[in-house]
Amino acid sequence: MCKGKLFGVGVGPGDKELITLKALRIIEEADIIAVPLMKSGERTAFNIIEEYIGNKPVMDCIMPMNKDFDELKKNYLKISDVIEKKLEEGKNIAFVTLGDPTIYSSYMRVNSIIMERGYETEIIPAVTSFCAAAARLNMSLCERDEPLVIIPASYDNVREGIKFKGTKVLMKSGRSVSDIRDILSGENLLDKSVMVEQCGMENEKIYKNINELDEKANYFSVIIVKETKI
Repeated sequence: MCKGKLFGVGVGPGDKELITLKALRIIEEADIIAVPLMKSGERTAFNIIEEYIGNKPVMDCIMPMNKDFDELKKNYLKISDVIEKKLEEGKNIAFVTLGDPTIYSSYMRVNSIIMERGYETEIIPAVTSFCAAAARLNMSLCERDEPLVIIPASYDNVREGIKFKGTKVLMKSGRSVSDIRDILSGENLLDKSVMVEQCGMENEKIYKNINELDEKANYFSVIIVKETKI
């Protein structure tokens, strides 16, 4: 029996119309759909592709949002064990992930483990959240020789990151949004900053004035800091 193949399928930032034709084809051809499941019960990526999967079996994969790397590793190994069993049965699996799989996606740890175990994997790229956010704001991210700096805002490198020249993108900003606002204020960058919360999703919000933000925002929030005029 031939072993199955694992596909890491990016489904875009939230807008169902932004899923690529290739992603859609892989989802339709796969035997099993693997879906990230948050502890809250949210299945954000699944909501984007639900209408396309018919009666295919769905494999829920719990993806905790924490920074305990030992616990995360155990969880990735547990998910990989389940996936491996299905691959041994010759099943092709489409593991759907929000945004692009190569940009701060927990899926990539699973992809690495499965590859190390000798199975074939393939990554299907997608529209990123920050590209979609820039489009919703009707602005460019970078022009001519302008650099683009991507910063994971949930970690402690924001203050150093925003000092780089060029456009800065602060991803997953929601939980630390008040701290980020203070940092931007201290660097005189508030008037050069905008944010999209849940871009392309039902509860999308656009903030062209960062001072309008609540103390907390949704996890799926992107702040864009542009040195040239927004």
